[in-house]
Amino acid sequence: MSTTLKDLLSTGAEDAPAISAPGRPALTHGGLRALVESTLATLNGLGIGRNDRVGIVLANGPEMATCFMACARGVTSAPLNPAYRADEFEFYLSDLNARALIVEQGSRSPAVEVAEKLGVRVIDLVATPGQGAGSFTLQARDGAGGTPAANGGDARPDDVSMVLHTSGTTSRPKIVPLSQRNLAASARNIRDTLQFTSADCGLNIMPLFHIHGLIAGVLAPLAAGSQVFCTPGFNALKFFAWMDEARPTWYTAVPTMHQAILGRASKNLDVIARHPLRFLRSSSSSIPPQVIRELEEVFHAPLIEAYGMTEATHQMCSNPLPPRARKPGAVGLAAGPEVAIMDEQGALLPAGEVGEIVIRGENVTAGYENNPKANAEAFVNGWFRTGDQGVIDAEGYVSLTGRLKEIINRGGEKISPREVDEILMDHAAVAQVVCFGMPHAKLGEEVAAVVVLREGQSTTERELQDFVAQRAADFKVPKKILFMDEIPKGATGKLQRIGLAQKLGLGAA
Repeated sequence: MSTTLKDLLSTGAEDAPAISAPGRPALTHGGLRALVESTLATLNGLGIGRNDRVGIVLANGPEMATCFMACARGVTSAPLNPAYRADEFEFYLSDLNARALIVEQGSRSPAVEVAEKLGVRVIDLVATPGQGAGSFTLQARDGAGGTPAANGGDARPDDVSMVLHTSGTTSRPKIVPLSQRNLAASARNIRDTLQFTSADCGLNIMPLFHIHGLIAGVLAPLAAGSQVFCTPGFNALKFFAWMDEARPTWYTAVPTMHQAILGRASKNLDVIARHPLRFLRSSSSSIPPQVIRELEEVFHAPLIEAYGMTEATHQMCSNPLPPRARKPGAVGLAAGPEVAIMDEQGALLPAGEVGEIVIRGENVTAGYENNPKANAEAFVNGWFRTGDQGVIDAEGYVSLTGRLKEIINRGGEKISPREVDEILMDHAAVAQVVCFGMPHAKLGEEVAAVVVLREGQSTTERELQDFVAQRAADFKVPKKILFMDEIPKGATGKLQRIGLAQKLGLGAA
């Protein structure tokens, strides 16, 4: 059983395609293994070894996939959203204590200037597409070498392979360290759930700084020796052309992407007929049963809904492939970790009882980094508390009934309302603010805010939106800002984000 990425990636046949991309020759599994080896040797030569953090800010595509795997195998990968602004990069690179930052050669990302300011070494990725999709070399931007890392070579099962931040509801984002063992276990779980073989090809449209794309989109299929076709990111206008080029057997996406694909499917029925899919997969936020039905009718293939989170290295539950039953509205059966329902006192509940969904298993993080308070709250009797409310039926299918956390889930992008609060509070005209999720017909939720202005001050919704946009990624900018005389509070006087949209009459946009 693979407990490291070296073992996990050893499966594919030497000359079988591993990574492909639009308009590029494929990189074989043998080529991928050689690339990972040489990249790790370069990093080690620059003095970067096991458990050293390396920020990765690359556009979606094959180089992002291969660079992530190379870093994750021997150092600690820290994929970051390229859309972040300078303030966000400064927070993340500082919080991670990054040793280096990998960017594309010539990149003008604000991350570069931030890295230089923080004394983080910048390493350029130079793509060599003629050698296969995702091929590259690394060059230190300062041209200097380094003292070879004493802690070089392949990571061990309990070394940290990847660090991601999860949005905190009431505090700063938390660092989630994921070990080699965590990544290998989750990739195996997804591989087995979806019965991947070397004959499969996945069309990856998911961003590769998210756990969903990295584990389900890339690692799990490669663990079965199959192929991943890496696109530059989701584009509904190009999806069916990519489908023609990739000839995929499956794809995974968030519900908003599935809905955009569905919107163009009727004009592309010939493409769908030419490349019949074995299944479609959906995760990261709940997908309406009506959309599941439409997708299955159009693609003549089952849609497999799964339930995941960063702390579980993605997958926790999944609906099974046929002939076993799929239950629309349910996130499926335990698919890797143990899954149970717990009451407020920490007792496990029987089937049919509503409580908090808890998990434990080899794919679950050992705990947040440098955050004993969060760990004390998150772990109870060896179980990790997901913060989601749910129920398990008599057949073992899990359904979500509510969210205990206040995180805003905007089409799979998780946003901390507290983070947006803090940005708005920096505006000279703002005295008080509370951000919250409001319903959105396609995204599930959108960011909204109530603002109380300082006496004698004035501003507009557009000015505040522009203010946030300068300091945070576009998806965090409030779509709706209401100006009120005081912040709405619950019966006990506490600020309550959950239910605020309903209270203020903000329906689905």
